[in-house]
Amino acid sequence: MADPKGFLTTPQQHAERRPVDVRIRDWNEVYVERSLLPVITKQAGRCMDCGIPFCHNGCPLGNLIPEWNDLAWRDDWNAASERLHATNNFPEFTGRLCPAPCESACVLGINQAPVTIKNVEVTIIDKAWENGDVTPQIPERLSGKTVAVIGSGPAGLAAAQQLTRAGHTVVVYERADRVGGLLRYGIPEFKMEKRHVNRRVEQMRAEGTRFRTGVHVGEDITGQQLRERFDAVVVAAGATTARDLPVPGRELQGIHQAMEYLPLANKVQEGDFVEPPITAAGKHVVVIGGGDTGADCVGTAHRQGAASVTQLEIMPRPSDERPGHQPWPTMPLTYKVTSAHEEGGERVYAVNTTRFTGDEDGNVQELHLVEVEFKDGRFNPVEGTERTIPAQLVTLAMGFTGTDQQNGLVAQLGVELDARGNIARDGKFATNVDGVFVCGDAGRGQSLIVWAIAEGRSAAAAVDAHLGGSTALPAPIRPTDRPLTV
Repeated sequence: MADPKGFLTTPQQHAERRPVDVRIRDWNEVYVERSLLPVITKQAGRCMDCGIPFCHNGCPLGNLIPEWNDLAWRDDWNAASERLHATNNFPEFTGRLCPAPCESACVLGINQAPVTIKNVEVTIIDKAWENGDVTPQIPERLSGKTVAVIGSGPAGLAAAQQLTRAGHTVVVYERADRVGGLLRYGIPEFKMEKRHVNRRVEQMRAEGTRFRTGVHVGEDITGQQLRERFDAVVVAAGATTARDLPVPGRELQGIHQAMEYLPLANKVQEGDFVEPPITAAGKHVVVIGGGDTGADCVGTAHRQGAASVTQLEIMPRPSDERPGHQPWPTMPLTYKVTSAHEEGGERVYAVNTTRFTGDEDGNVQELHLVEVEFKDGRFNPVEGTERTIPAQLVTLAMGFTGTDQQNGLVAQLGVELDARGNIARDGKFATNVDGVFVCGDAGRGQSLIVWAIAEGRSAAAAVDAHLGGSTALPAPIRPTDRPLTV
């Protein structure tokens, strides 16, 4: 146990964020760099080392949280990094991007503020990189087996790294021009600087993983060709079919899916553009969708100099406290203020967009909405609540409905889909086609980064067993596992 009285004597304290008026002028991460150590050490000491650590259950990766909390409190950062990497290939990703279901399951959180697990996690891994403790793990021998991984998001990268370390020759195919999937082009720089992705990719290259960017599987190379060339294929292509909004005026210029808007801002940071082709500069911006992707659009619009930013959500405003029907240790739906929301803008709940109107040149100018109430299984408009707000740039951040079926990959591989439009798989991440496996959002549906990494690790174990008859790779979850919800 770290500090036997830590949870009694030390209040919860989160890592410090840079001042709003400073950070919206750049694209750097919002947290104050390297000012966290004294705070983090004391926060790690709040861990109770409880007899049954429910944080393990809250985390799909099964992270050994009490162990590395204790090591961080004792300033043994090297050992803490080893325990962290025992269950997680990319803790610098989860420590920055995961909504931390482990903290919702923290035993201390029953009647106090939980341990700030995410802050401890990201500090451990940042210290490990700083101290040179993260090095390539090159396999001692090769198996002679080859694996193709389609997609270089967190699931694909995790599967590829595990399989490479098991001695297989792994090639990762990515249709974008750079490795990383949504980590690269979906997550804004202010949430995670891409240097973190770059150095992991370099580590994987040193271990032997091969990357092929700019290759659209299904078009540039067929699924059948992959099956002929490789002993196994892992589909980790994500759930990229975005939910649309079929209302009058949707065809107007200036209305874009979030994943049309966000990648362009990231490409500016990569040096591909001086100014993004789609920008919020000087415009009244409306973001439709109240989740993390919507918040990413809000923060991006602030940094581009939007005249105003309004975020719309069809659901009512969540409560500030854990609802009674979502008891510990489940992950509750509560009102959250992200760094992007701290920076300004208006959040409007329980409203639905009815139509858009534009100018004579076909550019969107206004959004028409109405308040709604949920009754009898549907959202019903509230009479007399219609109103109009200015909208010169609209981003749709309403989630995703399944894997992309338009590029031919699904048909070429011959894999079956489930009722939700995801690629169907059995209890070992295998599809109906021998030697073809699926992990991450492509099989699970839109989910969290921590589930993607857990699925990638588990699918790698299944592929390793398929190729060699047995495996020593860890498999933290099964395809049927679900988050702790009620």
